[in-house]
Amino acid sequence: MTVRFVGAGPGAADLITVRGLRAVATSPVCLYAGSLVPEDLLAQCPPHARRVDTARMTLDEIVAELVAADAAGHDVARLCSGDPSVFSAVAEQTRRLDEAGIAWEIVPGVPAFAAAAAALRAELTVPGVGQSVVLTRDAANATPMPDGESLDVWAAAGGTLVLHLAVQRCAEVVATLRAHRPADEPVAVVARASRDDELVLRGTLADIADRVDAAGVKRTAVIIVGPVVGTAAGCESHLYSAQRVRP
Repeated sequence: MTVRFVGAGPGAADLITVRGLRAVATSPVCLYAGSLVPEDLLAQCPPHARRVDTARMTLDEIVAELVAADAAGHDVARLCSGDPSVFSAVAEQTRRLDEAGIAWEIVPGVPAFAAAAAALRAELTVPGVGQSVVLTRDAANATPMPDGESLDVWAAAGGTLVLHLAVQRCAEVVATLRAHRPADEPVAVVARASRDDELVLRGTLADIADRVDAAGVKRTAVIIVGPVVGTAAGCESHLYSAQRVRP
């Protein structure tokens, strides 16, 4: 039997891969991340599947469910919001499964930052404007960041910053960024990307915190910082250049 860590996408039920949907539809057990996974997607589970909301569960309780399912001979679809490669806590779960000798695999999904960029109608790597993207998070009330990965470090390095799990402390995050970047640096906050109630806020480091506060955005949001946000500037890439030598 196999535990499949399935990227459930950023929120819209149809933003899941064919492989991921197949795993959901054929697994007798489904573990999912509470309100982050839409009911329309959970409805694709088999009619009598065991559905377990992990929102208030500890790691030990989650692993116990996976071990029990394996002992019963059941495949598991373990749904992760967005893509399992980013801020999903998959690593700690798979370490436990390896210790228990349980087979597992990862099915990638659409990450939240990609859905946010789509909502902004923006490319995050615009030639001549920005070619580097850093995915990071706020360290408050969470696992400490490793040495050398503070927000100060990334802000000073340049490039586009994509901040997860940070919107609750938007004012504090902006204050840190302002120490390294100009007040007119473009910023966008996308809440509930791809959902029916998606909300897009645009501004700069000078005013985005006030916009977020006024809109009452507290969670399920991505902050994107950098000149690529909403720009029409940039140069044409070498990829499609007439001067490029093509075999």
